Amino acid sequence: MRILVDADACPVKDEVLEIAGRLGAEVVYVSNGGLRPSRYPGAQLVTVSAGADAADDWIVAQAHSGDIVVTADIPLAGRALEVGALVLNPNGRAFTAETIGAALSFRAFNQHLRETGESKGHNAAFSPSDRARFKQELNRLILAARG
Repeated sequence: MRILVDADACPVKDEVLEIAGRLGAEVVYVSNGGLRPSRYPGAQLVTVSAGADAADDWIVAQAHSGDIVVTADIPLAGRALEVGALVLNPNGRAFTAETIGAALSFRAFNQHLRETGESKGHNAAFSPSDRARFKQELNRLILAARG
């Protein structure tokens, strides 16, 4: 089992390493650059070419059934679910086959509001409760994936 992390803006990279190390899961951080290897010992770092979806494309090409993908990117979450991966948002909420359609629709609606000037596009701040929920859910997903 691997945990593939869309790492460029991921606020829970340290938590992934902590839990994966305790439970013996492999960690792969995928980014367009900027990650210092010395900061994440024990993780494989993959740097992809610059490009809007280069990291997403690499993650989807490598993900298999039973792997866990950590991302806040809703289209990437949908693609990862299609290949059988489990998907977890850094705020600790899982994307599932049952919830991804609504998440994609809500994303498209919010994008429309931003484009028309009806919304400024502010996201809620990442909170300590988000971090705690993420740690709990990642632990649960790893244990559940192992059966």
